[in-house]
Amino acid sequence: MFARRLSIQRIDGAGQRHPCPIHWIDNFAMRNFTNDAIFDDTLPLADGVMEAGTRVPLDRLQPAMEDWFRRKSYLKPDERLEIAEIGTSSTAP
Repeated sequence: MFARRLSIQRIDGAGQRHPCPIHWIDNFAMRNFTNDAIFDDTLPLADGVMEAGTRVPLDRLQPAMEDWFRRKSYLKPDERLEIAEIGTSSTAP
C-alpha cells in the first residue's frame, strides 16, 4: 500500500529547506481534517518523511498540504512546500 517514500520540506523566505515537523504531516494525514479520500493512503514517518500509496497524486498533494499548513498557520506567507519522491518504501509488498 505505501509504495513511495516522500520528502516534505518547508522552504523559508531565504530559500533554506527544513523538514516539516511530523506533527504537521500527521495533522494533514488525518482524514477528518482534510476530508479527501485520495489522501487516505499516506503514513507520516518522521520529520520531513511520509510514505504514500501509488494512487496519491503528488501534483494534488503539494498544493493541498500547503493550503492546509497555511490555514493552520504553520507556513508563513513567504514560505512554500516542496514534496519529492525519495524512493520506494520498505513496507511495500
